[in-house]
Amino acid sequence: MKTLGFLSFGHYQPVPGSRTRTARDALIQTIELAIAAEEIGIGMAAVRVHHFARQASTPFPLLAAIAARTHRIEIGTAVIDMRYENPYAMAEQAAAADLISGGRLQLGLSRGSQEVALRGYEAFGHVPAEGTSDADMARHHTAQFRLAIAGHPIASTDPAAGPSTGLPVEPRSPGLTERIWWGSSTRASAVWTAEHGMNLMSSTLLSEDTGAPFDEQQREQIDIYRETWRSAGHERTPRVSVSRSVLPVTSDEDRLYFGRTADDRDRVGILNGAISRFGRSYIGEPDVIAKELAADAAVAAADTLLLTIPNQLGVDHNARLLQTIVDHVAPYLR
Repeated sequence: MKTLGFLSFGHYQPVPGSRTRTARDALIQTIELAIAAEEIGIGMAAVRVHHFARQASTPFPLLAAIAARTHRIEIGTAVIDMRYENPYAMAEQAAAADLISGGRLQLGLSRGSQEVALRGYEAFGHVPAEGTSDADMARHHTAQFRLAIAGHPIASTDPAAGPSTGLPVEPRSPGLTERIWWGSSTRASAVWTAEHGMNLMSSTLLSEDTGAPFDEQQREQIDIYRETWRSAGHERTPRVSVSRSVLPVTSDEDRLYFGRTADDRDRVGILNGAISRFGRSYIGEPDVIAKELAADAAVAAADTLLLTIPNQLGVDHNARLLQTIVDHVAPYLR
């Protein structure tokens, strides 16, 4: 059985129909939805991190709060933009959240996505070294972060007080090093992810296009990742997640919000100068989308499916949506 999770972008805005009109609304409701999702049988609660936007931006207080109110559900990110992060401060925060959860943190990282701010990471004090790109900086931050959570010394004691010794960050959480994921949108980055021993997180976007359907291209990405993992000789079995927008229509309210749109096909466009393919949404009667989702080649290959939710519709609506998926869609995905 696959692990089913929900992925919230944490949107909030005081507009008609929104039930998350403030940042507090979005944060508190994410906690409440995670509690409800655990009771339903959902296996992961994940948040997307965006800066300079009315969305979730700082994940660790939120994840720690979810951890303190739940017992079994995995908590995580999909994904943190590593261009913005101080890797050592992040290592302390991640370890603390993981300890509170009892080892349930699944931490998705990436080099970041398109954003409203022009080089916003520079406002956070992070400027790529000369001759390097922002993507290079994100990967460098990731390497530093992973060394820190593994217990490598990152500072030294003052030799004036005696022999100099290395100092790792504290606290540290055993096992967290194996629960780091990388958000990949190309075959090449999937290879890099496997070579560096991280789990693979692939979303509803591929920033390349071979002309094949989205799910087949993503399945190829997953296959390449797993073959590279085997060739690299890593001892553990990696995890692979994909994200999908799955919106079962079971009420008049659902039909009002979602209906049956033309969004049931892939889309191809230009993103950051690259031809990119965007995966379809699954919208409709539960039995219909269940069969369609079961035929999705990448969903079949992944062990974890993250369901992007319309968080602005509130806890009750999204809990009902997740319950419908567990009852009527998940049985087709074994």
